[in-house]
Formats: sequence, C-alpha cells, structure tokens
Amino acid sequence: MASDPEQSAPASFGKVDKSSTEIGDVDEPLLNGIHGSENYSVLSSILPFLFPALGGLLYGYDIGATSCATISIESATLSGVSWYNLSSVEIGLITSGSLYGALIGSVLAFKIADFLGRRRELISAAVLYLVGAVVTGVAPNFAVMVIGRFIYGIGIGLAMHAAPMYIAETSPTQIRGRLISLKEFFIVLGMVGGYGIGSLLVDIVAGWRYMYVASTPLALIMGIGMWWLPASPRWILLCAIQGKGNMEEFKESAVRCLCRLRGTAIGDTALAQVDEILAELSSVGEEKDVTIGEMFRGKCLKALVIGGGLVLFQQITGQPSVLYYAASIFQSAGFSAASDATRVSILLGLLKLIMTGIAVLVVDKLGRRPLLLGGVSGMVISLFLLGSYYLFLDNAAAVAVIALLLYVGCYQLSFGPIGWLMISEVFPLRLRGRGLSIAVLVNFGANALVTFAFSPLEALVGAGIVFYGFGVIAVASLVFIFFIVPETKGLTLEEIEARCL
Repeated sequence: MASDPEQSAPASFGKVDKSSTEIGDVDEPLLNGIHGSENYSVLSSILPFLFPALGGLLYGYDIGATSCATISIESATLSGVSWYNLSSVEIGLITSGSLYGALIGSVLAFKIADFLGRRRELISAAVLYLVGAVVTGVAPNFAVMVIGRFIYGIGIGLAMHAAPMYIAETSPTQIRGRLISLKEFFIVLGMVGGYGIGSLLVDIVAGWRYMYVASTPLALIMGIGMWWLPASPRWILLCAIQGKGNMEEFKESAVRCLCRLRGTAIGDTALAQVDEILAELSSVGEEKDVTIGEMFRGKCLKALVIGGGLVLFQQITGQPSVLYYAASIFQSAGFSAASDATRVSILLGLLKLIMTGIAVLVVDKLGRRPLLLGGVSGMVISLFLLGSYYLFLDNAAAVAVIALLLYVGCYQLSFGPIGWLMISEVFPLRLRGRGLSIAVLVNFGANALVTFAFSPLEALVGAGIVFYGFGVIAVASLVFIFFIVPETKGLTLEEIEARCL
C-alpha cells in the first residue's frame, strides 16, 4: 500500500541531520510540560486499538477454551479420538503448551521487534494464531496437537509484546491509559468467551476441535486489520533519528501515518506533532541503538526495574493459585453451581469484566498509582483472609467466598490492567522493543513458576501458609509501588522518559 511506511522506507540510507531535530534546552518541551494538544476523534481511535487488542482477546480465549477442551479430549465417548487416555503430564502439555510457546515468542521478540516494527510483529502474531489454531483443531495425534499449541503460544508471546507497544505509541495521550487498560478487558472478555463457547461444545463429539478452530475468524480479522493499519509513527521516527533512512522521507511517512490514526480531527497539525516528537526524542538521547550493556545502566535499568518488577509481582502475588481454588471455595459455601467448574469460571470472568471496566473508566482520571496502591491493599487483605480460612476458619465458608471475590476484584483494578499499561509506557523508545520483551518473558516465566510450584508447596506446608506467603509478597509489592513506581497520567511517552526515569 502506498501509505504503508514499512514498505515505502527508502532503500538508500542517509545520516540524520541532527541540527534539524535537536532542541537547545531539554527542559522546554518536557520538564515544563509544554507540548501541543493532540487533536483526535474517538471514532478514529477505535480501529488502531481494536485490531491489536484482538491479540489479547485471542490469548484470553485460549485460556477459557483450553479448560473445557481438556475435559472433552479425555472423554472416551466424546473425544472422537483413540488416544483420549492421556496422562496427567500429557494433559499438562496441552494446557501449558501455549505458555511454553509464549515464552519462546517473548525471546524472539527481543531480537526481531525493532527490526520488524510493531505492525509487522502483530501481523506475524495473527498468522501464528491462525496456523496454531488450525493445527491444533485438525491434529491426528497427540504430538501434532502439542505442536499446534506451541505455535499458537508463540503468537501469544508476540501479540502480548507488540499490542501494548502499538496501542501506547499510536493512542492520543489523553486516552492512552484507558485504551491500554481496555486491552486487559479484551483478555478477560476472551476468557469468558472461551468458557462460554467451551461449555456449549463440551458435550459434542470432538467438541475440542471446534473450540480451537473457532478462534480462526478472529485471527484472520486481526491479521487483515493490522495489514490495513499504518505503522507506529514513533517507530518510524526512531528509525529516522537513528540514521536508518532519509529523514525527510521518514517524516513524510510519519505524517501520513499520524493523519490516518487521528482522522480529520488532526487538521494541519500533524507535521507540527511529528516535529515535536522528533525534538523530544532527540532531547532524551534516542539517536543510538541500545546495547546490552546500556540496558542495565541509568534510565534503561530503572525502566527495567519498574516494568519487570510490576509484572513479576503481578504473578507471584498468587493470581494463578487463587483461581485454582475457586471451585472448591464455592462448593464449600454450598453454591449449587460449585460442582461445575465452568460455571464458576464464567461467574469469576464476569466479575473480572466488571472490575476491569471500572479500571478502564477511571485510570486516566485517578492515575496509575492510586489504582495500584488501593487494589493491591485489597489483595493483601484478601490473601490473609484466605490463609486464615484454611488454617483457623474451616466453618466460615462465607469468609473464603468474600476473600476470593475481593482478591479477583482488586486484582482487576490494579495489577491486571495497570501492569500491562505501565510496561508499555515506562520504557524509552529505543529500549521499548527489547525492554517489553524482557517484561513479557518475566510475566510468562513467573506465571509458569507459580503454577508449577504451587502444588508442591501446598503439599509441603498447606494452603493456608502458602496464601499467607502470597500476602507477605503482596505487602512487599506495596512497598515497591509506593517507592519505585512513578505516576504517568497525562504525560506523553517522551515526557515519561524525561521526568520519571
């Protein structure tokens, strides 16, 4: 397409004329907060958010659908295959195959993200989603099914890496927090959709095949949509100031992309906004590619500490383990639906949707830190209540139910959406591709660690002590948030780099 800057980038590379983009005083555009207002229309912001967010929805759908697919595939009468008698290890490979793939996808993103750009990485993720779903759905044997799960997981790793970057770099500052948080809403929406579709197909012969193939239309829409969308203007300008092309041609591409992203509301201010971004990028030293050594020094190290710390605490405060106990907690409380794990999952999924929706509505008004501090404080209370239930309050099932709902609600107000939002904001542009890949790797790695370590720890010390341990970690995360995590509400990405790092 003529408007695709990734295809129109010049073949002959020239050096960037720094004098045309540098500013005399770093403080002027950034530290004093003087930057032009961003004109945009809400309608023009929908598609640049929607197509990348489908990557999150497909991730969530996989979580929900797989919980039902494992029930279907183990049934002698409903699996539709002769290899239904799977061991616990084989079921574990089906369940966690996409997680292993996501870990590999995160490692791949470290190498290819800045070369491909955000748009092409998301197109690649959509292709992997499509191929993985089809291979899994038509698998003639267990080995092929695991390969399909692994391919799908690589797509998850790339999508969860590139989607927050693309949304952050293309969204208007005024609604950036709301849109990135809304991506978490799409993940939860996908989970609820996966549970719902799975519950409808679980009693059909070979229903697990339909559960996985059902995601292919969304993968196609995502791929076609990302092909149609323009590249990130900030990524184009980063390439420009790093001397990877002709400055004027890259500026023209960035202006075209910005006009497509903002619609007619941008008027004739696109060029001025591009010049402003270029000046700010130059002022914070984005001219050179980041080296491995630089990633662990100065502002790059601080960004890694903030982003990596948030996604680490997001997982090691027990989110996978608390949900593991959901069905048994509801059953002990006497709810009739407690015996049906799918219904319990749908119920919790709806609560997640509601609380994430609240976070989306208030994040750009209240800010990131208040939601993190308030939500994690609620998680601390709920974890100590859960620990007390399993140690001292056996007959007070209502306490466990309240603690479970409080934990889920507070998590979705805080770590759930805000963790992904912050890692998409805090990394300097030239570090953003590699930094975010490290953060996503930490996220999936910590998730795997908590998931695999929980059962042995429970057998060793008991569920109550484990939940108390999660509570202590949650207290530590509060200290980390209070002293380390900055407020980024209302700041451009370049201002965040100048002020907060």
